[in-house]
Amino acid sequence: MLTRWLAALSLFLVLPLSGNATELAKALQSPHYVLLMRHAYAPGVGDPPHYALDRCEGQRLLNDDGKQQAARIGDWLRAQGVHSAKVLSSIWCRCTETANLLGFGGVSIDPSLGSFFDEPSRAASQNAALQGLLARALSGKGESALILVTHHVNIAEFTSENIGSGDMVLAHIGSQGQLVDFRLYPSP
Repeated sequence: MLTRWLAALSLFLVLPLSGNATELAKALQSPHYVLLMRHAYAPGVGDPPHYALDRCEGQRLLNDDGKQQAARIGDWLRAQGVHSAKVLSSIWCRCTETANLLGFGGVSIDPSLGSFFDEPSRAASQNAALQGLLARALSGKGESALILVTHHVNIAEFTSENIGSGDMVLAHIGSQGQLVDFRLYPSP
């Protein structure tokens, strides 16, 4: 009996909740969920010395695999039922390019999504800024999904999880922008 119940429950968890909308899409329509995403594949670690945020050519960038990955993630999100999204991004070019390649329209830059890889002492203040952004952005987002494209260090500081390039975190957020719980989605 328990085995049959568990099998039925597991089917429920993987089947769409209604129409083409999946659990992910339904959650992202609520004012309590956000999708945090690490930028798509950009070979290397950190940025080259003397990079500048206003010039992409001095930064670590997406390669062709990373560009294809970002577009594939956008297609996957639409297949999950996410058809409308407000996308916010870090100013780093690998993040803005990932955000644009998702294909949801305009992308807004937010400083709280910027990397602190080169300055780890900023982890707590950057995390507090992220929580402030989440509290503000979720309070008036409506039913459109909110997708934040950022960096490994930001997501690790917020969730205490290490994730790969293009991986996503569906985060349940409290009223003060704090993390309540989360679910990981590997890059498709």
